[in-house]
Amino acid sequence: MPTVYLDHAATTPLDERVLEAMLPYLKENYGNANSLHNLGQKAKVVVEEARQKVAELIGAESNEIIFTSGGTESDNAVIKGVLAVSGDKKEVVTSELEHHAVLHTVELAKMQGIKPVFAKPDKNGLITPEAVADAITENTALVTLMHVNNEIGTINPIAEIAEVCKEKGVQLHSDTVQSLGKLPIDVKELGLNFLSGSAHKIYGPKGTGIMYVKNGSRWIPWMQGGSQERRRRGGTLNVPGIVGFAKALELAVDEMDDHKKHFEKLRTQLLEKLEQTLDFNYQINGSKNGVPHILNLSFSDNEGNFIDGEMLLLNLDIEGICVSNGSACTSGAVEPSHVLSGLGMEDGLANSSIRVSFGKQNTEEDVHYFVEKLDAVLKRMFTVA
Repeated sequence: MPTVYLDHAATTPLDERVLEAMLPYLKENYGNANSLHNLGQKAKVVVEEARQKVAELIGAESNEIIFTSGGTESDNAVIKGVLAVSGDKKEVVTSELEHHAVLHTVELAKMQGIKPVFAKPDKNGLITPEAVADAITENTALVTLMHVNNEIGTINPIAEIAEVCKEKGVQLHSDTVQSLGKLPIDVKELGLNFLSGSAHKIYGPKGTGIMYVKNGSRWIPWMQGGSQERRRRGGTLNVPGIVGFAKALELAVDEMDDHKKHFEKLRTQLLEKLEQTLDFNYQINGSKNGVPHILNLSFSDNEGNFIDGEMLLLNLDIEGICVSNGSACTSGAVEPSHVLSGLGMEDGLANSSIRVSFGKQNTEEDVHYFVEKLDAVLKRMFTVA
């Protein structure tokens, strides 16, 4: 039985070229980049080369890039670092569709007197500049909105939102975990003060991320420790992970157009195959004009009955198919996806959803196998129901 992996929004396999770049710093060149001896200084040099490469690829200055353990840490560091110097401004504008790394951080900040203000999405999960403008007040310390939604693939108009923030004198942060390396990103063109990114979504290593902090932004470091990262993020630098991040991002940017065409082709084939094969109703959740590698689907029969999305996922897993019922960070939660609930979707339909996310290794054969097994599993589940 083949294994068909369709959960690349959760994580991606490590690219062999990335591993090759990392190996020397896992083995012979293992020095601590803060050490003054020769082995340490070699590590420091490759870290700074990686920093310069990452900066060039997103239109930043090298001193604006801080290496972290991933998107979650970067989100936490931005929000907590801004709020620490926000003074009397005690509101954060975000949306109910954000990753929990943002939502839970903002929720925790309520203990410090911070008020979350939620910009309302449209029916496709899009946060419009008008919705952001309506949410900002004179007490707003930060706007934090993701570039691409990790569950439904909707692309937010960050550059237009940045214009609103600039007009109102508010700093803007965007979680770009699902867009970095998949969409063109230039922090100046997007108008960002802060950005979060993660390596393992672009065929890089887990446990490595970046935080972009625009020079002059109102922010102080959140993680204390040694003098690493110019005292902006304490902790021994993950040299092989940093090297891997830079290589993964370089490859992703170089191959972006080819990957986009590949994902668009797979998405078209999947939707055509669903139409030809399924005896059941399905709907696409989120914008049909979102990123092509993420597709969120809900299922029902002709009588309006729904199936359990988690059981659907497990039944597909038995067939060797790996998909998700939302964010991998919330798998196992009994409540419906907060993203689908935020779109106003009823619980039964939201609970019947799965997320399919393509990767560069996926093939047309993978799509056909998935739909054939999906049809068989749905027939079995709806018959039992």
